[in-house]
Amino acid sequence: MIDRDHELPIKRQTELLDIGRGSAYYHPVPISETDLELMRRIDELHLEWPFAGSRMLRDLLRKNHGIEVGRRHVRTLMRLMGVEAIYRKPNTSKKHPQHAVYPYLLRNLSIERANQVWALDITCIPMARGFVYLVAVLDWASRRVLAHRVSITMEADFCVEACARPSLDTGCPRS
Repeated sequence: MIDRDHELPIKRQTELLDIGRGSAYYHPVPISETDLELMRRIDELHLEWPFAGSRMLRDLLRKNHGIEVGRRHVRTLMRLMGVEAIYRKPNTSKKHPQHAVYPYLLRNLSIERANQVWALDITCIPMARGFVYLVAVLDWASRRVLAHRVSITMEADFCVEACARPSLDTGCPRS
């Protein structure tokens, strides 16, 4: 694409092609032999322990192969190889096709006082074994947490409990 021997300067050629000038001057650096060997070892360990992340792979490389390498370098090589630790992730953002989608009723509403609009938010917190779910009722005007509950399941009862009596948690008068 870029012809270094052309009469047009490289700057003008990159403008015509609509690419950055830095990419015209970039010369890729080949991967070193030590990194290639390290990538081969990471691949072997990943096949044996597919759930291992960069920290665990770093420890396995130190323990089993005597290779001193940092976690970030292992992470960089894993990203370069397309290797990712396999573990269960929460899957709470996919909507069900049969569930109704409700209109956003607050689009043109100006929120000017406390207790005018409340919001409810659920957050998934990863723990050593599984997840904990935190629900919070927020007042949009004051950004104050009116109520919160924690549960180890995604059942609706702890959300209903947080909504039922938020004024008891904070001392806010109900309106």
